[in-house]
Amino acid sequence: MPTTPTPSSPDDRLGLAGLVRTPGYVRLLLLRFSAQWGDGVFQAALGGALLFNPERQADPLAVAAGLAVLLLPYSLIGPFAGALLDRWDRRQVLLWANLLRGALVLVVAAVVASGITGPGLYAAALSAAGVARFVLAGLSTALPHVVPRRHLVEANALAVTAGAGVSALGGASAVGLRALFGAGDAGSAATVAVAVVGSLLAAAAAVRFRRGQLGPDAADPRTTADAVLRGFADGTRAVAATPSVAATFLALAAHRLAFGVTTLVTLLLFRYAFTDQGLLRSGFAGLGEAVVLAAAGLGLAALVTPWLVRRWGRARTVRTALVVAAVTQLGLAALLSLPAVMVAAFVVGLAGQVVKLCTDSAVQGEAGDGVLGRVFALYDIVFNVGYVLAVAATALLSPPDGRAPWLLAGAALLYVVGLLAHDAQLRRTRERI
Repeated sequence: MPTTPTPSSPDDRLGLAGLVRTPGYVRLLLLRFSAQWGDGVFQAALGGALLFNPERQADPLAVAAGLAVLLLPYSLIGPFAGALLDRWDRRQVLLWANLLRGALVLVVAAVVASGITGPGLYAAALSAAGVARFVLAGLSTALPHVVPRRHLVEANALAVTAGAGVSALGGASAVGLRALFGAGDAGSAATVAVAVVGSLLAAAAAVRFRRGQLGPDAADPRTTADAVLRGFADGTRAVAATPSVAATFLALAAHRLAFGVTTLVTLLLFRYAFTDQGLLRSGFAGLGEAVVLAAAGLGLAALVTPWLVRRWGRARTVRTALVVAAVTQLGLAALLSLPAVMVAAFVVGLAGQVVKLCTDSAVQGEAGDGVLGRVFALYDIVFNVGYVLAVAATALLSPPDGRAPWLLAGAALLYVVGLLAHDAQLRRTRERI
């Protein structure tokens, strides 16, 4: 199997017009956009309730604990749950999971309104976040059933990147709603509750698919219990068997580790260190501005990634993105200012999304449909466990106000390590030829 897709001519590109004429693709986009807008509202509203709520105070370790409780438990069971995506009708999964998530969002809103903190809040938020991530895995496994495999890079560029942009828009919406409803527990709860709209719209979009239209193509002959219990091992073997997929996994892991470091440092800087500078704001409003700039980087990634992959191939595109991100982190470490954070939000958002799009297309194009659910569940571990571990380590090492340029320099080093690991995996492919 080749390391990267064979470069194709510009005539082989579907383009936006061709994609929106592809049967099922627009419906899947609407489903994704609805779900991810709701996710953005939910995450930003919950973050505002925990970190920028005058009725609550959060130190770095509390923030890290919150992220760990929200992200880690599902990542540990994800490879086993992913086996269900390879057995159950994915259309039904997307329908009922979105309805369940809507109900859980309302539970979280009620918990926030009551002023409950600690395990009670985390357990409710964990349930909603876990179902949301199951939905995203289902969307990724469904995409090859509505788009020809040779067009997966550009289909992902639009779906995943625009979806992330819509999620950022949801976060920005939460900032505005919070200003309308108030910053206390009652206002935060009302903002959280608005996220249910995204879940309901996503469920309505899922109904429009035919049963079985989104796969899986063939039933796993094993019993459901056996397939679930072996989910982690199956996903790991599928990735290890394809060095080009393993290479992009390692590159993505490096990005998420570095991004975890940057995330916590940035949150602390906005909360405790920065002051307003002209149009640039500190606090929760400034964080909203950074999210918008990151979303702009994601949007640019949707435009440039297919172009880069066609001309350079996937491997060189990933290498370039890692180098750009490393240089940006070094610049942020040197300047450590509000304008520098805003620039870094855009550039790192762009580079990280390029790596993610390349990873998505590698998995969808080179892993078999029968294991896609388990591979994408393993993907979830790469995407989230590394992120949480980096946040936790940063919480232990960072000063309370986030002024830690050496941590940002360490994030740059992580990108370099990811580059070396990526190239080492690709050498495995060349050795097999």
